Formats: sequence, C-alpha cells, structure tokens
Amino acid sequence: MKKLLPFVFLFAVSNLSAQQRPKLVVGIVVDQMKMEYLYRFQSDFSENGFKRMMNEGYTFYNMHYNYMPTYTAPGHASIYTGTTPAMHGIVSNEWYSRSAAKEVYCTDDASVTGLGESAKGEGEMSPKNLQVTTITDELRLSTNFKGKVIGISIKDRGAILPAGHFANWAFWYSKTGNFISSTFYGDKLPNWVTEFNAKKGYMNYINQGWNLLKPASVYDESLADDNPYEGKLYKVDKPVFPYDLKAMYDKNDAGVLRVTPYGNNYVADFAKAAIENESLGKDNVTDFLAVSFSSTDYVGHILGPRSMELQDTYLRLDLTIADFLNYLDKTVGKGNYLVFLTADHAGAENARFLKDHKYEVTNLDNKELDKNLSKFSTDTFGEDLVLHYDSFNLFFDKAKIKAKNLDLAKVKQAFKDFLMTQDYVKRVYTEEEILANSGADYHLNCIAKGYDATQNGDMIVLDKPGFIEYGPTGTSHGTTYSYDTNVPLLFYGWNIKKGECHEKKVITQIAPTLSQKLKITLPNGTESQVLTEVLEK
Repeated sequence: MKKLLPFVFLFAVSNLSAQQRPKLVVGIVVDQMKMEYLYRFQSDFSENGFKRMMNEGYTFYNMHYNYMPTYTAPGHASIYTGTTPAMHGIVSNEWYSRSAAKEVYCTDDASVTGLGESAKGEGEMSPKNLQVTTITDELRLSTNFKGKVIGISIKDRGAILPAGHFANWAFWYSKTGNFISSTFYGDKLPNWVTEFNAKKGYMNYINQGWNLLKPASVYDESLADDNPYEGKLYKVDKPVFPYDLKAMYDKNDAGVLRVTPYGNNYVADFAKAAIENESLGKDNVTDFLAVSFSSTDYVGHILGPRSMELQDTYLRLDLTIADFLNYLDKTVGKGNYLVFLTADHAGAENARFLKDHKYEVTNLDNKELDKNLSKFSTDTFGEDLVLHYDSFNLFFDKAKIKAKNLDLAKVKQAFKDFLMTQDYVKRVYTEEEILANSGADYHLNCIAKGYDATQNGDMIVLDKPGFIEYGPTGTSHGTTYSYDTNVPLLFYGWNIKKGECHEKKVITQIAPTLSQKLKITLPNGTESQVLTEVLEK
C-alpha cells in the first residue's frame, strides 16, 4: 500500500493541474444579436440551446459596447482584445485611408494569397491591421504554442480577428461554397478541409429551400410575412415563405447560403469537423475555437428585426446551438469545455416602421447626405472641400483648403454649424474635441474610444436616436444608442456557476476575464476590467 501512495499523489496532482484550465474554450459570436431577442423569442426556443446556457450558466443581461462605431469588425476585435478601436486599430469594417486615398478593408493583406477555390479577392486576408494581441494570442503564448487556436465564420473578419495573430488557422466561407483561408496561416489547406469542401455540403441546405420551421401561428412576435419594412433576398418577387434557394443559387452563386439560417448550420458543421480533425479538446493543453454565426446579420440587414425570417433564423440557430452543445458533451466531455456567447453589435428598429407608429424619425440616404455636404461647401467656400463621408466620419480635402488659404479650424466650425441645423443631427465633434475628451460626455466618450487619429475623419457626426443611415427596408447599426450596444453575454460550462447579472457591463471585460479564468497573460492592449461574477467559484 505504501508503494502505491506516491502514484496516487502524482495522479491527484496531475488531475488537479488538468483542472486549472478547460480542455477547450469555445467563443461564439452571433452577428447583430440584440439582447431583446432572448426575451422576445424565449417561449419559442427549445430547452437545450439558449435556455440551457441561461438556465445552467451565467447570464449578463445588461452588456454593452462602449464605443462607436458598433460594427462587425470592431466588435469581434474588441471582444477578443479587451480594448476598443482607439487602441486595437480596427475602426470599422472598411475605412478611408488618407495615405492611400482610398477605402481599405479591415482584413485586406496584399502580401498573402488565398488558399482554396474562391472568388476574386476573397482569400487575400490576414490580421495584420489588428494592432494588439487577442485572448487567443495569449493562450498560444502561454502554452508555448501547444494549445491550438482556430477561427471559423461565414465572414472573413468574423474568423480572422478573433483568431488573432498566432492562430493555427482561420477559415471563412467563399461564394464558391468552399471554406477558404490564406497563406498567412499555411502553405495549403489541411486535407480535411479539402475533403469537407469536396462534399459540397452546402447544396444539401440549398436544395431544402427555406420554409418556416414551425407553424405560422408561432411567429406572432413578428410582423406579417409580407410587410413594407422588408427588403428582398436576391431580388425575389416578394419577401415571403417559402424561398426557392435552388433557383436563387442557379441565378447567382453559393453566396446565397449566407442570407439564410443555413449559413449558421454550415458553420456549425465545419466547426465539428475542425474539432474532430484537429483533435481540439483531446488533451490537457487548452485549445480555443472561435465561431462566429453571421447569417443573423445578413437576414437582419435585408429583412429587418420584425420579420418572420429573422425570427425563424433565431429559432433555427437555437437548435444549432443545442446540437453543438450536445456534440461538445460527447466529444470533449461535459465539464471539460467553457463556452461564452455574445454578439458583435445589436441593431436598430427600421426607421420607417417607427415613423409609421408616430415616432418622428426616418432613414437617411447616404447619397443625399453627400450631396448636401458638397452643396453647402460649394455655396460657402466656392469649392467642394469634402474628401469623403462614410460611417459618420467626415474627411476634408486639406490640400484644397491649403491651396485656397482657408483656415481649417474655421472650415470645421462652418461645417459643424451647418450640420447642427439638420433635423437628424444630435451632435458633431471635431478631431480636437475627440482627442481632448474628458469622459464627462457619454457620447463623446464612446466616440473617443472608437477613434484612431491616424485613421478616422476630421469630424464625427452623431445622428439623433432612431434615425438610421440606411435604406428604407431592413435595418443597420453603428451608433452609441442602446439599441446598437446592448447584446447578450452567456457563460456556460467549465467552472461557471449558475446566475445572472443586471448591472451594466462592457464588452471589453470579456477578454481579461477569460485571461484571469484561464490563468494566462492579459492581451497587451486590454483595459483589464473583469467580470468578477464568473471568476467566483
């Protein structure tokens, strides 16, 4: 018996060490998910998806983004870095580059080439524009690069930014129907990815078509199937069920899968293949799988937050998550994995819908905004001094201003005075005001946290609540208002106690909390505020 004691002790120590970290962390980001959807659709969800995570895990109901603009790329970057665009540098999905005199895309990288069959320009991507480390980077460093990190999404930015600089792989969906990557990660796609693509599994979903998951009477939380606030998927005659996806595919390409709930299903199918073929969660060195479900965003943008299509997409996503949790139970083992679920931003109500219900707001045509700014400039200064306006950013043509011997400060003040006369404008901030932010003005503070002086405009325009710079149908996002900032945050699994919190929290707390939970180094740009609720045992 005495001879056995040392072995028992070593086994106990080894087992204790294994429990210091989960075998697998799964980060789930749902694109354009409002916290409100977990309230509105709750009675129609299964017991094993969102409800399982909420009933058995920890729910933060009052989680918010703490910067502007609330877009996809900054959202994913902020979740995983624990800081805001002012620090991590991903200031939008795309932004105007003064030096290049053109728009640049958040993950563009001309130094790499695509891997896998793809459409032109879909594969030349990497995280090079991300200026700080991610929680996934720090996991790789802390495990001496033994822990694997893989990012997966329909969108390139949804896979690349969470996976960070040191990822083993990031994979995203191409219009060809393939999951692709770039030479930033390796010389060729892993064999299992090539084999997965060869099966053309996306056609199984396209051939199904898209009809309601449940009887139409269940969708009483949404507007009628055909309503004036919906756009049309790939120019169908009417935005109504059922959708003939095969006909849409024949006229377009495999990209049609993105605008259906099946895009989420296919991402989950690929995520399972990654877990199996990359042996994620199979040893005591923690791996990290970053999954982003993007189809919710496509459907939301085109059809809006009150459409039956959006509700159906969430009911189906609920089942996808339930199935994925069951898969993790079987492959990694219940209690061996940690999951968190959040969103990269929320979304506004359709402005015309609000106006039809007597709220005096409307949608704003970006082309008209450009014309008005140019006309004001020409009328006032005799020349169009606007270099670019997009995503609330106004850039001036400083070469023209200098050539005309104009005072830049006076030009800015003139534009600010003009903009403040517009019905839709709440506030206008100059670069100088943004950089001198004291934190006292809530909206200015959010703008400052999203502002990089080397990449943003000379002025930032904040629209009034309810106004939206978007078309008359569907919806968008991007502002400092709660309808764009309030997203869910659910923690579930390894060492997560059951509970809920209604105090306001901010999205930049997720990454440092995970660092503390996993006992690894903090991302190097993080603001380091943590969610103590999920650190307590």
